[in-house]
Amino acid sequence: MATVYRWRLAPDGLATRRQLRALGLRPGGQDVVAELHRPRRGGRAPLVAYLYRIAHARPVRPMTPGRAAALAAAMRARRTCPNCRTDVGYCIPRSLGMCVPCHDTPALSR
Repeated sequence: MATVYRWRLAPDGLATRRQLRALGLRPGGQDVVAELHRPRRGGRAPLVAYLYRIAHARPVRPMTPGRAAALAAAMRARRTCPNCRTDVGYCIPRSLGMCVPCHDTPALSR
């Protein structure tokens, strides 16, 4: 089991994924070294963050043209309404399943 530290009491040299990313690093396959627990009110379970060694972290992989094209295609698919087949300029809400104008129009006029 990993060592557990309370909120703001983790030693230097450890960082969360988000902190590593801000430094331009990634965990790089290393195992979790420790956990950071942030207590919450109302008897709820604490929030948990996993900590990694900064010294063992690796640089973030650079964005390649192929990865950029794949990411652009995925985002374009999320913006395309399956009903009217137009790029609406925002990610389609999963709760609606279609763009807002298509969702708001009555079913008879479709």
